[in-house]
Amino acid sequence: MLVRSFLAVLLMVSAHAQTLDSLPSFFAPMKGLAIEAPCQPGKPWTVAGEHGALFGRQNGKFEAWEWPVKLLSNFSIRAELADYHVPIDVNALAAQIRVAPAETILTYSHAAFTVRQHMFAPRGPEAVPFGAAVVFEIESARPLELTFSFTPEMLRMWPAPNSGRPSGEWVTQGATGYYILHTDTADFSGVVAMRRTRPGILVPYQEHPQTYPLELKLSFDPKRDKGQVFPLFIGVQGAQAAGERIGAMASALRELYGKTQKYYEEFLASRLSAETPDKRIDEGLAWAEVAIDQAQVKYHDEIGLVAGYYESADSARPGYAWFFGRDTMWTTYAINSYGDFALTRRALDFLIRRQREDGKIMHEFSQSADAVDWKATPYFYAAADSAPLLVMSMSDYVRTSGDLNYLRANWEAVRKAYQFTRAHEGDDGIYNNSQGTGWVESWPQAMPKEESYLAALDQQSSAAMAELARLMNDAALAGEAKRKASAIASKVEDEFYDRSRQFYAFSRNGASLDETASIYPSVAWWDGSFGLKNARPMLTRWASSEFSADWGTRDISNQTPFYDPISYHQGSIWPLFTGWVSLAEYRTGRDLSAYAHMMQNLNLTWAQDLGSVTELLSGDFFQPLGRSSSHQLWSSAMVISPLVRGLFGLSWNAPGNTLRVVPNLPADWNEAHLRNVPFRESKLDLDFKRSNGRLTVTATMKGNAKLCLSGPSDTNGTCQSPRTVLEIPLPAVELAIPAALPAPGDMTRQLKALDQKFDPRQATFEFEAWGGSEYNLPLRLNRTGITVEGARIIAGKLALTFPADSGYVRKTVTFRW
Repeated sequence: MLVRSFLAVLLMVSAHAQTLDSLPSFFAPMKGLAIEAPCQPGKPWTVAGEHGALFGRQNGKFEAWEWPVKLLSNFSIRAELADYHVPIDVNALAAQIRVAPAETILTYSHAAFTVRQHMFAPRGPEAVPFGAAVVFEIESARPLELTFSFTPEMLRMWPAPNSGRPSGEWVTQGATGYYILHTDTADFSGVVAMRRTRPGILVPYQEHPQTYPLELKLSFDPKRDKGQVFPLFIGVQGAQAAGERIGAMASALRELYGKTQKYYEEFLASRLSAETPDKRIDEGLAWAEVAIDQAQVKYHDEIGLVAGYYESADSARPGYAWFFGRDTMWTTYAINSYGDFALTRRALDFLIRRQREDGKIMHEFSQSADAVDWKATPYFYAAADSAPLLVMSMSDYVRTSGDLNYLRANWEAVRKAYQFTRAHEGDDGIYNNSQGTGWVESWPQAMPKEESYLAALDQQSSAAMAELARLMNDAALAGEAKRKASAIASKVEDEFYDRSRQFYAFSRNGASLDETASIYPSVAWWDGSFGLKNARPMLTRWASSEFSADWGTRDISNQTPFYDPISYHQGSIWPLFTGWVSLAEYRTGRDLSAYAHMMQNLNLTWAQDLGSVTELLSGDFFQPLGRSSSHQLWSSAMVISPLVRGLFGLSWNAPGNTLRVVPNLPADWNEAHLRNVPFRESKLDLDFKRSNGRLTVTATMKGNAKLCLSGPSDTNGTCQSPRTVLEIPLPAVELAIPAALPAPGDMTRQLKALDQKFDPRQATFEFEAWGGSEYNLPLRLNRTGITVEGARIIAGKLALTFPADSGYVRKTVTFRW
């Protein structure tokens, strides 16, 4: 069946050859959002979609997946040029990379030829279900012989069983042919083809057993072939024969390319966007939205969000390219912020469908889960935090969308998740770690019994449940949950706060505390309804070089005895943690450090896997860990949430028709704009403009929804009368702080803003910087008669000079009026 169907494919490819020859109509990359850079051979790239992905390095070598199967790896190119008797390693010629939402292009440059490797993952509701497309565009001054070599894999994703390396059989059809990748399973095979190619090494049966890569050889004649393109067809045989699927790909390739371009044009036009004085922020927001969207993966008739992507090398684990509960729910806050409510519903539906009978929410679910007894693995329900996060995530969805119908349809699932937390309380009435890991999955001090991280989530989950129950007219449950939230808040202060250390403990273990200084209490400020009462000294330490590197925040103090900068949970830097801390700082009036942390995440967009944010980095040197997933779902989410909910200060109460705006714009911005802010079934634009010591916020509705804007001095309750303009008084003194990543391999040396305090007649800022360093900070004075101590005002900027010393030194600057 496979051979017969693929013979038809080759005829189809031939019949459609002319449709693939026209460069102007085929390759028309979308204008606008793109990153172009010289290739750095060791850096990764990702091309991913619902049906598959390509993972590679900027030298052009890659592996190809059609979910959940890795078809091939180590795809590479060699060349032989006519009358030029030296072999040419084309991958060593990788010169330029261009990453756009719809397409990634690698350019190989030689004095006699150029090869462009176009790659895209088809998107859109009508996309033919195949993994990703690779199309080669060739220009040459002389006839050129190209050899495309690869290792056949046919590996099902972890943890499905696999059975040895596949064998490649070349099937000839006229002047060309194709490879069948045979496995030990008769109905599981793959096909790889490129038109007008012939095979390379074919080891005869009589030869001593050896392993060679498979090869596709292409003879390119510039007189004959100018303007033609050469697609690589890859397929897996399933219910539909692989040949038939590749035939569909061949006939629809150009159309799918156009649809994918259109998909992202419409995506970016309809999602939240920013127009600010800093182009990095505008583009970083857009890239974060795209990166999250590309984490959607189709699993049978569902779509879920996978945690992250990275090349798998010789394994069957491409980063974390399977479904995670808590990763999804931390990310839905960002998705709601940019307005893709349909994606939030799909993502939550995926989790709710797998809710355990007792209410617990899944932790991990592999794309190959149906190939094993997944329920028997320790991964399915490993984490304890997914249950409270489901309640919080549903609450945020309802608050931003106003969609009570979705809440009603899933009310029983939400109730069960909340009841699960209540059924597993400790002796203090707080949900604890008995039902799985809270945050850490290993801990040198012995695994915690009740983490402050989990306690903070339980408090916010209870408050969220109270609000959801009120909307569902369940007064008894609303009252019960509200009392529980209040009780947990009090007990967190009584049980976790260490007054002698002025820090909240990592965990409570019976009568003792694990006093490891960590950033995990920062989640207490996540949804805006909670916060810790005695946090000022802790927040100052988080902002200092003890926790804050120049590329993010360590999860524990670098003074901890077991601190290890390259460990997973005891000293590395996760953009996730940096996002938690940034939003906590914005919500506690520390906008300088919050901005620095938010920008550290955002600037990582250009640091490794272009357009994406990596999973984790060293705590001591600016370098991602070698196994860090380079395109990590919640890392990109932690660009969006601190930016939208912190810097711009948006907080929704869509059921009450209210949008609260508590902005923290940098001092050197005169104005900024947000387009397509989601609000119920409508969208709105927000314009921010500074003038005469005030910030004016103006909303322009794009639909008929009733809107009440509320500001810092207002509550976020139900709208009584429409209001679309806010006049917000600005503080007497505003500062801005520089935000740029260091060079790769650098240690921490940059300025830190440790604390900010405003009193009626003065403002005090505490800084920390490397001894002997100098800074000129943008300064805005919004009243007359202001004097300064600890620094000088020169040409409208605050001139800071730190005493010469080894290491970091501190300086206090006080403004009075």
